[in-house]
Amino acid sequence: MKLVALTALVMVAFAANSVLNRAAVGAGQIGALDFALVRAVAGAALLVLLIRLRHGSLPLLQPRRMLGGLMLTTYLVGFSLAYLAMDAGLGALILFGGVQVTMFAGALALGERPPARRWIGAALALSGLAWLVWPGGAVSLPLWAVGSMGFAALGWGIYSLIGRGSSDPLGDTGAAFVWATVAGFVALLVQSGGSPVNDATWAGLALAVTSGAVTSGLGYALWYEVLPRIGASVAGLVQLSVPVIAALGGVIFLSEAPSLRMLGAGALVLGGIAWGLWPQRTSGSSAS
Repeated sequence: MKLVALTALVMVAFAANSVLNRAAVGAGQIGALDFALVRAVAGAALLVLLIRLRHGSLPLLQPRRMLGGLMLTTYLVGFSLAYLAMDAGLGALILFGGVQVTMFAGALALGERPPARRWIGAALALSGLAWLVWPGGAVSLPLWAVGSMGFAALGWGIYSLIGRGSSDPLGDTGAAFVWATVAGFVALLVQSGGSPVNDATWAGLALAVTSGAVTSGLGYALWYEVLPRIGASVAGLVQLSVPVIAALGGVIFLSEAPSLRMLGAGALVLGGIAWGLWPQRTSGSSAS
């Protein structure tokens, strides 16, 4: 039960990142790449502080940690760039669909054999997500934006797979955020021509810091705590709940209007996840 509660808390943190991003970037309080950079800096600062208080050292040059930093950077930058040219709904569909594929492929590569029930549950949940976020009318997306979100999905999926072997969640997450901060500065300087964080309001900066320090830094450290205790396919499946929680957060905190489609699609997503995670009967239990 504790593992279920921790996993649910992580999903709420992930969804909160989406709500905070929409409140800051969507309202023009801060630029997309500016938000990503401040998010990385705030997460790194808090995690390094906690690590220093705990044992005082943070090795950064371990290959696993460098790869984790690269994948986290791929996710953060790809995510921010993609949302310059697509709405939140389609972005979530591409992101979590890509994460799902990456995590299930990783599960197979790591020797997991997800049961048929989990594949069916994933398909149901993904179809519910598509129903939730698909816009009306024709859809035209720039190829570079789709590619950016695809790279973000690949980065997050691999980052999560790396976390399955974590024995020091706080240290691994802190190192990843430090590397993401360095890479984020470089990306933003290239994009802005040498002048980072332009035209950001105090509200936008506060939302980015909250996202970085709390729902990203602490949330991702908790994710690395949870990941070694669940399978890769389970990790991929439960993340499909994030857009539903984010939609609910938008209704509560951003005054977004609920709809019957939101309720129906949310039920389909959560029902698919529940079906995929429901324990299978063994032959012994069915005979008893």
